[in-house]
Amino acid sequence: MKNIVLSITLFTLLTLVLPFAGFATRTIRLTDDPEPFPTKELLDQVIPEFPPLPAPQQDTAPPPTQAPAEEILLKNAADGSVLKVTPLEYMIGAAASEMPPDWPDEALRAQAVASHSYVLYQRDQQTPEQQQEGWITVDPARRQGFMTREVLESYWGEGFEQNWKHFEELFAPLENTILTYEGKPAAAAYHAISPGKTESSGQIWNEELPYLCGVDSMWDLTADGYAMTVTYTPQQMYDAIAPNFAGISITGEPETWFGEVKTTPAGTVELIDCCGTLLRGCDVRQVLGLRSAAFTISYGDNVFAVTTKGYGHGVGLSQWGAKALAEQGSGYAAILAHYFPGTQLEG
Repeated sequence: MKNIVLSITLFTLLTLVLPFAGFATRTIRLTDDPEPFPTKELLDQVIPEFPPLPAPQQDTAPPPTQAPAEEILLKNAADGSVLKVTPLEYMIGAAASEMPPDWPDEALRAQAVASHSYVLYQRDQQTPEQQQEGWITVDPARRQGFMTREVLESYWGEGFEQNWKHFEELFAPLENTILTYEGKPAAAAYHAISPGKTESSGQIWNEELPYLCGVDSMWDLTADGYAMTVTYTPQQMYDAIAPNFAGISITGEPETWFGEVKTTPAGTVELIDCCGTLLRGCDVRQVLGLRSAAFTISYGDNVFAVTTKGYGHGVGLSQWGAKALAEQGSGYAAILAHYFPGTQLEG
């Protein structure tokens, strides 16, 4: 099978640090995307029982081999400097920026392996010269994409030593373990909450990767914050849309501005009609500052109500789904196999 390589456009999108995509992190958090981990309300949410996934792969660390990289290079968004960290330090700092330390161990392991695989995937898309400038962009001070030990000392406070030791014990056996596809590091994207089904990379970034194909993630429907509604006055909506889409002419009564909507199988808005102009859902998400592109727009009482489902770009690992599966007994290998079908754990 021919190797499928993401386009330069996709690569650029995935390496930028966004307001998580809240937006997300995180970077697009694949880490994407990446998005801030859920709030304490999410942590306290009681999850109803769902059948756990079968474990198609072993849930213990594979026999260790040579590490995929002795050090990982990260570009610091704050000052442009290059951070050089070991794989274990990266796994700790990346997982800590994505999930709280008291989340289930298997969810934390799944996140750490996904983060490690993703950063190696990004390395492999670059020339040797580009690699020296950092494989992905992170912002430790803002807790986006990766946190240094110093930032974690401040962030975790009195719990730092305990949390650091816990993460070390969890991830050290997996330091050489990565997710691969056809023998190469996989672009293991991740996000906070899906709309109930993850998105395919082709729907979001116009480039299909077979293991980013969209899978069921029904556990996300139970997440606190799964559905959120924000309102805009007609003037606010006009000011957000009109200047940002070339050639659009917004006329008529506000209730007539938005028309037919084309959505993906997961519920993400692919195209939406605005006064006769088709707008991409991802672009509308950006200009309105929405939590996701799975949204609906209604008008009444002189305001637009925009309701979103999920949080983030929706591709790859759902962090809430990983938490739910881990709480039901699934190991990290089974979690990764579910969200990245066709990949292998190697290391």
